Amino acid sequence: MRYRRLGRTALQVSELCLGTMNFGPTTPEDESRAIMDRALDLGINVFDTANRYGGDKGVGATEDILGRWFALGGGRRDKVVLATKLYGAMSSWPNDGRLSARHIRAACDESLRRMQTDHIDLYQMHHVDRTAPWDEIWQAMETLVQQGKIVYVGSSNFAGWHITQANERAKARGSLGLVSEQSHYNLLVRTVELEVLPACRDYGVGVIPWSPLSGGLLGGVLNNESSSRRQSSGALERIDKLRPQLEKWESLCAELGEHPAAIALAWLLRQDGVTCPIIGPRTMAQLEGASLRALDVSLDEATLAGIDAIFPGPGGTAPEAYAW
Repeated sequence: MRYRRLGRTALQVSELCLGTMNFGPTTPEDESRAIMDRALDLGINVFDTANRYGGDKGVGATEDILGRWFALGGGRRDKVVLATKLYGAMSSWPNDGRLSARHIRAACDESLRRMQTDHIDLYQMHHVDRTAPWDEIWQAMETLVQQGKIVYVGSSNFAGWHITQANERAKARGSLGLVSEQSHYNLLVRTVELEVLPACRDYGVGVIPWSPLSGGLLGGVLNNESSSRRQSSGALERIDKLRPQLEKWESLCAELGEHPAAIALAWLLRQDGVTCPIIGPRTMAQLEGASLRALDVSLDEATLAGIDAIFPGPGGTAPEAYAW
């Protein structure tokens, strides 16, 4: 496993991030524990979760699973760069969500309790809250840092100008500001290349792509009949719509002799500013499969050009992508 600095920080994180959203609602707790143990064995040291994760098991259920795993000891907590998120409503009460100072404080304490730890390494805002003043947000985050409850602050699903606003206001307060941004980024969704990636590079914000395989579409879905049968009707419609591109994609990967998932992840790791794509395995086989192979795949310029031809991006950064 190789490691990269998280943005402009000195923190070293693995090139793959273990996403835990499936733990609980899809993957039983015993299998989730085995996957986390194996991830550590493989050198994956950054685990991502959120206080809302849990699905039909209830909000917070995934954090509870992590907490019981940490409680097993064996240095588990010390080895993990623990990242969680807040924003979504945790109940029907009006202040039990979003990014008021009150909710930031309460949500952090609840995440610490569920995960049976005294600190969160990377505390991320799951979405921008346009009603919350940045001074209010940073005052709350600074307090949590001073209390030793969080170490770094990150964002998720922010626009480029949100990242600018947040970091400029933090700078004025003498705070470190955002060190990471989780963005929806893959070969089928490249809009972040317009402004989010340039903003992150300029501010030293590490990019952590989520859904790197676009819900499995980039993972060889056409040649995996059993996977195709499990797709929802909406996903099948999307496959049919994208079939010409997917056929070219899977043909290119076959010519390279590599699994499509490995190529998709390797492509992301080649993008300037990307730190560690999030992989969200449901099973041990998914953890140990093509995701790890991505770390050893080398993509030459001809291959990169071929990928761009199949999945063209927005044309570069803004405004050149759409103006003279």
